[in-house]
Amino acid sequence: MTLSLADVLALPGLQELRLRAGHAALDNPVRWPYVAENEDIADWVMGGELVFVTGINHPRDEANLLLLVRQAVERATAGLVILTGAEFIQAIPPAVITEAERLGLPLLEQPYGLKMVVVTQAIGTALVQQQMIGSSRQHVLEQLLEGDYQSLDVLLQRAASLDLPLSVPRQVALLRLQNSEQLFDGEAATSGERLLRDNRQCLQQRLEQCLQQLGDALPLISQGEHWIALLPCIGSQDEQRNRKVLMALLSELDERLQPQRLFLGLSSGNHPPKHFARAIGQARQALVAAQAFPERLGLCSFNELGVIELLAAIRDRSLLERFVERTLGPLIGDDSRHEPVLMPTLEAWFFENANLALAAQRLGVHRNTLSYRVQRIEALTGCSFDDPHDRLNISIALLIRRLSSHSLPRSTP
Repeated sequence: MTLSLADVLALPGLQELRLRAGHAALDNPVRWPYVAENEDIADWVMGGELVFVTGINHPRDEANLLLLVRQAVERATAGLVILTGAEFIQAIPPAVITEAERLGLPLLEQPYGLKMVVVTQAIGTALVQQQMIGSSRQHVLEQLLEGDYQSLDVLLQRAASLDLPLSVPRQVALLRLQNSEQLFDGEAATSGERLLRDNRQCLQQRLEQCLQQLGDALPLISQGEHWIALLPCIGSQDEQRNRKVLMALLSELDERLQPQRLFLGLSSGNHPPKHFARAIGQARQALVAAQAFPERLGLCSFNELGVIELLAAIRDRSLLERFVERTLGPLIGDDSRHEPVLMPTLEAWFFENANLALAAQRLGVHRNTLSYRVQRIEALTGCSFDDPHDRLNISIALLIRRLSSHSLPRSTP
């Protein structure tokens, strides 16, 4: 459970705080209050802080305040609070408000008459209370995910007392952040700890934002290098929505988290609390498959597993590549020397379940042309589409090739 900026503005005794910019980001979680005493804040915050700028220990002109706004965004802080009054910062320059709004940074104004000790005590007390409630909520969810309880009814009563919305069926997303050891190699070793902390903070914040976006949010569970998200999911439409949102997130973070890499396994949907343990098991299986084929975006769903689960268990990837080369190598080689038509033909033929007319329509060619290509495929591979064993080999080879973006060795003429 997190304390958001909206929660801070609603705390008793803090009514004098005014939001001047960044209304759209009031859901930003506040990790801790921090009073800025240096010229800039880039080296002094880790993300999630609500930064207070007093102007007492350092002069704050418009240029400096603009710098702080930009650094606050770069360092993923929760927001910026500028104290105003007669002595130090008389007013927030309009350009600073405009820049904060443009960058989506919540900018608050605090009059000097509202004492810092009152503000920080109120926020600190609320954070401790939220942390205690959040710890209890996470414990309940972990019990459900592990199946570690004597009475489900009693545990659900406890969940209700903690305002956990468990009446909505869920889909479990299990995420793993890998390659942390690469942050400490060579010259990067001195900054490795900071990079690791920044990546984890960035991931945590973006995941929490995604959960808010999907609605009926349950707390994100962090366990070492793993994160568990319980997504609302009643039917197939919700599954498609969840997958789309998470794929967009992975695509966004793929560049930002380098050299670390994020992998994600999804369970099937529509799990009530009594089946959460089953759902996390499905997500673990899907995560193993996602890690086994890193050339994909990094996401795999339990519903997609099938033969992928068996392929993922093969540790030696060269075995898979050799199988593809033996089965499809002549076609890949022919397509590389001429116009690439044989592999697209093969894909279309299998996609349309061996219906020549539909496959020809999919490719925009005449049926006779497609029939000739199929005969050429059989001649080059030595396989027969009438042989169920050959068809199985070809379909698996196509699946392996789709899962991997690596170029397979070209076959010799």
